[in-house]
Amino acid sequence: MSGSSVPPNGRPAPAPAASRRPAGPAAARAAASAHYLRGEPIDMSALAAELGVGRATLYRWVGSREQLLGTVLAEMTERTYRVAARGVRGTGPERILAVLERFMRAVVDAAPLQAFTEREPRLFIRLATMPGTIEDRATELLTRELQREIDRGALAVPLPTRTLAQAVVRIADSFMYAHYLGGNRPEIEQALEVVALLLRPCRHDAPAGPGRGPRDGEGISEPV
Repeated sequence: MSGSSVPPNGRPAPAPAASRRPAGPAAARAAASAHYLRGEPIDMSALAAELGVGRATLYRWVGSREQLLGTVLAEMTERTYRVAARGVRGTGPERILAVLERFMRAVVDAAPLQAFTEREPRLFIRLATMPGTIEDRATELLTRELQREIDRGALAVPLPTRTLAQAVVRIADSFMYAHYLGGNRPEIEQALEVVALLLRPCRHDAPAGPGRGPRDGEGISEPV
């Protein structure tokens, strides 16, 4: 589920001129995201020059290049997820599977991600499939989605909500990026079959076990 890349309207916006962009970490992340959405490499020297600051200042703002790319990919993951979830009907496992399928298909079809993986496939796999910023963002989004279904009584799960969400994210990544891991193509259908099994064990009217079920996600704020 990690490292997706679809702007909300389907079209990358042109980067604003540096003279009109207030300098700072947010501006650096926005400029990097704009380059990414246009399918361009993110070069730290060029980005610093674009922002009118030195490399040392840029690194102080955003960390290393890998950290910046992780931040950009995490933001693209959230954008793509929100677009995928928009307008999906149904409840319970059916809704979760529908959102997940739309999300994964949007990810594998995203032109900016394809451009990035053609240039740096190993870096992408490391960023997308290892614990870190991207996985954390995807897990948070899915935890909220699962918890909403639990709270409305449409889903009961056999694991703590966040644990289940993290497992689903890792399953989705391993199948969605199978073609980067030695396979021939993304295996979205197989991912959905496995996730369906994880969502099936407890009927929505089954009692939750100790420390599990509806309140595991308590305290997670609703997305804005």
